Amino acid sequence: MTRRRNAAFEGFPGDLFSFLGELKDNNRREWFEANKPRYKTQVVAPVRGFIEAMDLSLAKVSDCFDADPRPVGGSMFRIYRDVRFSHDKRPYKEHVACHFRHQAGKDAHAPGFYVHLEPGNVFFGGGIWRAPAAELNKVRRAIVDDPEGWKRATRGRSFKRLFGSVSGESLKRPPRGFDPDHELLDDLKRKSFFAVRRSDEKAATASGFVAEVEKAFVAMGPFMEFLTRALGLSFSLDSED
Repeated sequence: MTRRRNAAFEGFPGDLFSFLGELKDNNRREWFEANKPRYKTQVVAPVRGFIEAMDLSLAKVSDCFDADPRPVGGSMFRIYRDVRFSHDKRPYKEHVACHFRHQAGKDAHAPGFYVHLEPGNVFFGGGIWRAPAAELNKVRRAIVDDPEGWKRATRGRSFKRLFGSVSGESLKRPPRGFDPDHELLDDLKRKSFFAVRRSDEKAATASGFVAEVEKAFVAMGPFMEFLTRALGLSFSLDSED
């Protein structure tokens, strides 16, 4: 696909958060279908504009992650919930999100950058979320094989200032086959490896939001590179690996 466009983005409209707030109070198919034109103009259109604007920002970190503005099959998550195996039968998500995943990835479990928009809950970051066991094992082995590299990627000044530390759901016990006394045991126990930066609606509706997200993505570059290479994937299209 043609990449690295520089598109202007002046912030999300306040209507996006208003629509999501109304959806939370009216999470029914009848209401959504009646308001679908609003959804397309107040949510889908500005999110696609944001994704286009993020293309150049991602290139400052890596050229292996896609900013795909297609409304279906692109970087924007579907609004529809999968309720087949859930007790919660609400048909729609009450937030909107983007996942700029690695070109080799096929779903939300691939390494990628993430942006979440919800009334009262705006954040962005990246990493690997609930990866399959084989991929988790590769990351854990990479941490054991290069503990200093992992520390540099997750304990640098910019990373700590913007994200604090790596987050993600963890096992209660050490993973099988790993030293229970390892100095990085807290990280080895993780089932997800994610870094998150909290923001707010005021920032998301301002013209500087793309720059704010870009700054965070650049700061987490070493972290994303460690995870990507741990999975045997390229972090640069110019690299030989």
